[in-house]
Amino acid sequence: MVGIGASAGGLEALERLFRAMPVDTGMAFVVIQHLSPDFKSLMNELLERFTSMAAIPVLDSEEVRANTIYLLPPRKDIVIEGNRLISRDRPKDGALSLPSNLFFRSLAAAWGDRAAAIVLSGTGSDGSNGLLDVRDAGGLVLVESPESARFDGMPQSAINTGCADAVLTPEDMPAALLAYATDPDSGRNYQSS
Repeated sequence: MVGIGASAGGLEALERLFRAMPVDTGMAFVVIQHLSPDFKSLMNELLERFTSMAAIPVLDSEEVRANTIYLLPPRKDIVIEGNRLISRDRPKDGALSLPSNLFFRSLAAAWGDRAAAIVLSGTGSDGSNGLLDVRDAGGLVLVESPESARFDGMPQSAINTGCADAVLTPEDMPAALLAYATDPDSGRNYQSS
């Protein structure tokens, strides 16, 4: 199970990641992309241009299937419990929303060392605290290299936690995920060629 947090510049990074991703990895992907609450998301149509995997918004509750991309809808948060993704309305209390942190924490609790968390381009620090949970649970943590990110705030914040197993371009991440699935030590120590 792979959680992917992204914000500004994230669509470009997601395109690069999924263009390089084999469609038969046996993994499921949950994309936590910060979205405007005021516009209908076209993320599923956009991602399906780059991959033949289905891209499904999680509107209520979805059982996780391999080789599928799940998407955060606007004004929602997603958590995972066991093998189910659950979408909930975001609280309207005006508090800062950190959907990547929330998802990564639930991912760590549900999937432990079978979890991977990725932080891509974005501003701010969402995802950084949740990465610590994934790492503590024995999962894999990958971060987009700040040089390759259109906006380096989220990647730099994630790197500053000290828990990133590898800092890579989006194109190099699929090989690291596949290495981790085969041998966790080689995935943790993955170096791009």
